[in-house]
Amino acid sequence: MNTRENGSGEEPVIRDNRKIDPETGQPRENGEAGKGRAQGAEAGQAAGAPESGRDERPAGSGADPAAVQLATQLAERTTDLQRLQAEYSNYRKRVERDRALIKEQAVAGALAELLPVLDDIGRARDHGELTGGFAKVAEALESVLGKLGLSPFGAKGDPFDPEVHEALMHSYSADVTEPTCVEILQSGYRIGERVLRPARVAVAEPGEPESNDD
Repeated sequence: MNTRENGSGEEPVIRDNRKIDPETGQPRENGEAGKGRAQGAEAGQAAGAPESGRDERPAGSGADPAAVQLATQLAERTTDLQRLQAEYSNYRKRVERDRALIKEQAVAGALAELLPVLDDIGRARDHGELTGGFAKVAEALESVLGKLGLSPFGAKGDPFDPEVHEALMHSYSADVTEPTCVEILQSGYRIGERVLRPARVAVAEPGEPESNDD
Protein backbone atom coordinates (compact mmCIF):
# COMPACT_ATOMS: atom_id res chain seq x y z
CA MET A 1 0.00 0.00 0.00
CA ASN A 2 1.26 3.46 -0.83
CA THR A 3 1.25 6.16 1.80
CA ARG A 4 1.67 9.84 1.31
CA GLU A 5 3.17 12.18 3.80
CA ASN A 6 2.97 15.94 3.52
CA GLY A 7 5.29 18.31 5.20
CA SER A 8 4.57 21.95 5.66
CA GLY A 9 5.98 23.85 2.71
CA GLU A 10 7.51 20.70 1.20
CA GLU A 11 6.78 18.57 -1.76
CA PRO A 12 4.85 15.40 -1.01
CA VAL A 13 7.13 12.40 -0.22
CA ILE A 14 6.00 9.01 -1.39
CA ARG A 15 7.41 5.90 0.30
CA ASP A 16 6.95 2.50 -1.22
CA ASN A 17 6.63 -0.02 1.62
CA ARG A 18 5.69 -2.96 -0.51
CA LYS A 19 7.61 -6.11 0.40
CA ILE A 20 7.52 -7.45 -3.17
CA ASP A 21 9.35 -5.51 -5.85
CA PRO A 22 6.81 -4.97 -8.62
CA GLU A 23 9.56 -4.81 -11.27
CA THR A 24 11.60 -7.93 -10.36
CA GLY A 25 9.01 -9.92 -8.45
CA GLN A 26 11.60 -10.59 -5.72
CA PRO A 27 11.02 -9.96 -1.99
CA ARG A 28 12.59 -6.85 -0.65
CA GLU A 29 14.90 -6.71 2.37
CA ASN A 30 13.48 -4.39 5.03
CA GLY A 31 11.68 -2.23 2.58
CA GLU A 32 13.58 0.81 1.40
CA ALA A 33 16.81 -0.14 3.24
CA GLY A 34 16.99 -3.48 1.51
CA LYS A 35 16.26 -1.82 -1.78
CA GLY A 36 19.01 0.68 -1.16
CA ARG A 37 21.50 -2.06 -0.41
CA ALA A 38 20.42 -4.03 -3.47
CA GLN A 39 20.74 -0.94 -5.65
CA GLY A 40 24.14 -0.20 -4.15
CA ALA A 41 25.35 -3.73 -4.89
CA GLU A 42 24.05 -3.51 -8.45
CA ALA A 43 25.71 -0.13 -8.88
CA GLY A 44 28.99 -1.53 -7.57
CA GLN A 45 28.91 -4.45 -9.99
CA ALA A 46 27.98 -2.14 -12.86
CA ALA A 47 30.92 0.08 -11.96
CA GLY A 48 33.24 -2.91 -12.29
CA ALA A 49 33.91 -3.49 -8.58
CA PRO A 50 36.26 -6.50 -8.13
CA GLU A 51 34.64 -9.75 -7.08
CA SER A 52 35.90 -11.90 -4.24
CA GLY A 53 38.76 -14.23 -5.28
CA ARG A 54 39.90 -12.15 -8.25
CA ASP A 55 43.49 -10.87 -8.64
CA GLU A 56 43.07 -7.20 -7.69
CA ARG A 57 46.73 -6.38 -8.52
CA PRO A 58 46.77 -3.41 -10.92
CA ALA A 59 47.89 -4.02 -14.48
CA GLY A 60 51.52 -3.15 -15.20
CA SER A 61 52.65 -3.95 -11.66
CA GLY A 62 55.37 -6.31 -13.09
CA ALA A 63 55.83 -10.07 -13.51
CA ASP A 64 55.76 -12.55 -10.71
CA PRO A 65 59.17 -12.47 -8.92
CA ALA A 66 59.16 -16.27 -8.65
CA ALA A 67 58.67 -16.58 -12.43
CA VAL A 68 61.45 -14.06 -13.10
CA GLN A 69 63.84 -15.98 -10.84
CA LEU A 70 62.95 -19.27 -12.52
CA ALA A 71 63.55 -17.81 -15.99
CA THR A 72 66.94 -16.44 -14.86
CA GLN A 73 68.01 -19.80 -13.45
CA LEU A 74 66.91 -21.56 -16.64
CA ALA A 75 68.99 -19.17 -18.77
CA GLU A 76 72.04 -19.71 -16.54
CA ARG A 77 71.71 -23.50 -16.70
CA THR A 78 71.30 -23.37 -20.48
CA THR A 79 74.47 -21.29 -20.81
CA ASP A 80 76.39 -23.71 -18.56
CA LEU A 81 75.20 -26.67 -20.65
CA GLN A 82 76.26 -25.02 -23.91
CA ARG A 83 79.70 -24.23 -22.49
CA LEU A 84 80.15 -27.84 -21.31
CA GLN A 85 79.13 -29.16 -24.72
CA ALA A 86 81.67 -26.90 -26.45
CA GLU A 87 84.43 -27.93 -24.03
CA TYR A 88 83.66 -31.62 -24.53
CA SER A 89 83.63 -31.23 -28.32
CA ASN A 90 87.04 -29.50 -28.25
CA TYR A 91 88.40 -32.17 -25.89
CA ARG A 92 87.23 -34.98 -28.16
CA LYS A 93 88.79 -33.36 -31.22
CA ARG A 94 92.07 -32.84 -29.36
CA VAL A 95 92.13 -36.48 -28.21
CA GLU A 96 91.46 -37.75 -31.74
CA ARG A 97 94.19 -35.49 -33.15
CA ASP A 98 96.69 -36.60 -30.50
CA ARG A 99 95.80 -40.26 -31.09
CA ALA A 100 96.43 -39.91 -34.82
CA LEU A 101 99.73 -38.10 -34.18
CA ILE A 102 100.92 -40.77 -31.73
CA LYS A 103 100.03 -43.50 -34.22
CA GLU A 104 101.89 -41.73 -37.01
CA GLN A 105 104.96 -41.25 -34.83
CA ALA A 106 104.96 -44.91 -33.79
CA VAL A 107 104.69 -46.10 -37.40
CA ALA A 108 107.39 -43.66 -38.52
CA GLY A 109 109.74 -44.88 -35.79
CA ALA A 110 109.28 -48.52 -36.81
CA LEU A 111 109.69 -47.80 -40.52
CA ALA A 112 112.83 -45.74 -39.93
CA GLU A 113 114.49 -48.84 -38.46
CA LEU A 114 113.73 -50.76 -41.66
CA LEU A 115 115.25 -48.24 -44.07
CA PRO A 116 118.73 -49.83 -43.98
CA VAL A 117 117.12 -53.15 -44.96
CA LEU A 118 115.44 -51.45 -47.91
CA ASP A 119 118.79 -49.93 -48.90
CA ASP A 120 120.36 -53.40 -48.98
CA ILE A 121 117.47 -54.71 -51.07
CA GLY A 122 117.91 -51.82 -53.50
CA ARG A 123 121.66 -52.45 -53.90
CA ALA A 124 121.06 -56.17 -54.42
CA ARG A 125 118.47 -55.38 -57.11
CA ASP A 126 120.88 -52.98 -58.87
CA HIS A 127 123.57 -55.67 -58.97
CA GLY A 128 121.19 -58.38 -60.18
CA GLU A 129 121.48 -60.36 -56.96
CA LEU A 130 117.77 -60.18 -56.06
CA THR A 131 116.57 -63.54 -57.38
CA GLY A 132 114.61 -66.59 -56.33
CA GLY A 133 112.87 -66.72 -52.98
CA PHE A 134 114.78 -63.72 -51.69
CA ALA A 135 113.22 -61.59 -54.43
CA LYS A 136 109.71 -62.68 -53.41
CA VAL A 137 110.41 -61.88 -49.76
CA ALA A 138 111.77 -58.46 -50.70
CA GLU A 139 108.71 -57.71 -52.84
CA ALA A 140 106.36 -58.79 -50.03
CA LEU A 141 108.20 -56.56 -47.53
CA GLU A 142 108.05 -53.56 -49.83
CA SER A 143 104.34 -54.16 -50.41
CA VAL A 144 103.56 -54.25 -46.69
CA LEU A 145 105.57 -51.09 -46.03
CA GLY A 146 103.75 -49.38 -48.88
CA LYS A 147 100.41 -50.20 -47.27
CA LEU A 148 101.68 -48.53 -44.10
CA GLY A 149 102.22 -45.33 -46.10
CA LEU A 150 105.95 -45.59 -46.83
CA SER A 151 106.94 -44.47 -50.33
CA PRO A 152 110.38 -43.87 -51.89
CA PHE A 153 111.25 -40.74 -53.83
CA GLY A 154 114.21 -39.32 -55.72
CA ALA A 155 115.00 -39.89 -59.38
CA LYS A 156 117.76 -38.80 -61.72
CA GLY A 157 116.81 -35.53 -63.42
CA ASP A 158 114.63 -34.19 -60.58
CA PRO A 159 115.08 -30.47 -59.82
CA PHE A 160 117.10 -30.10 -56.65
CA ASP A 161 114.92 -29.24 -53.65
CA PRO A 162 116.78 -28.67 -50.36
CA GLU A 163 113.58 -29.55 -48.49
CA VAL A 164 113.68 -33.16 -49.68
CA HIS A 165 117.21 -33.60 -51.10
CA GLU A 166 120.56 -33.75 -49.40
CA ALA A 167 123.41 -32.82 -51.74
CA LEU A 168 126.49 -34.99 -51.18
CA MET A 169 128.24 -34.03 -54.44
CA HIS A 170 128.27 -30.82 -56.47
CA SER A 171 129.32 -30.02 -60.05
CA TYR A 172 128.56 -27.78 -63.05
CA SER A 173 127.08 -28.90 -66.32
CA ALA A 174 126.08 -27.26 -69.57
CA ASP A 175 123.30 -29.83 -69.93
CA VAL A 176 121.13 -28.40 -67.14
CA THR A 177 119.30 -25.08 -66.81
CA GLU A 178 118.76 -25.25 -63.06
CA PRO A 179 120.22 -27.15 -60.09
CA THR A 180 119.42 -30.75 -60.94
CA CYS A 181 119.87 -34.15 -59.31
CA VAL A 182 122.21 -35.97 -61.71
CA GLU A 183 122.78 -39.00 -59.50
CA ILE A 184 120.71 -40.63 -56.73
CA LEU A 185 123.14 -41.94 -54.17
CA GLN A 186 120.48 -43.05 -51.69
CA SER A 187 116.71 -43.04 -52.11
CA GLY A 188 114.57 -40.86 -49.88
CA TYR A 189 111.44 -42.03 -48.10
CA ARG A 190 108.31 -40.28 -46.90
CA ILE A 191 105.09 -41.14 -45.06
CA GLY A 192 102.29 -39.17 -46.63
CA GLU A 193 103.63 -35.61 -46.75
CA ARG A 194 106.19 -36.19 -44.00
CA VAL A 195 109.78 -36.76 -45.14
CA LEU A 196 111.19 -39.68 -43.20
CA ARG A 197 114.61 -39.45 -44.83
CA PRO A 198 115.82 -37.04 -47.55
CA ALA A 199 117.20 -38.39 -50.79
CA ARG A 200 120.99 -38.16 -50.97
CA VAL A 201 122.01 -36.92 -54.38
CA ALA A 202 124.75 -35.48 -56.61
CA VAL A 203 123.77 -32.01 -57.86
CA ALA A 204 124.83 -30.21 -61.03
CA GLU A 205 124.33 -26.49 -61.63
CA PRO A 206 124.26 -24.67 -64.99
CA GLY A 207 127.75 -23.67 -66.16
CA GLU A 208 130.84 -24.94 -67.87
CA PRO A 209 132.50 -27.95 -66.26
CA GLU A 210 135.67 -27.10 -64.39
CA SER A 211 138.81 -27.78 -66.37
CA ASN A 212 141.32 -30.27 -64.94
CA ASP A 213 144.22 -28.79 -66.92
CA ASP A 214 147.24 -27.76 -64.86
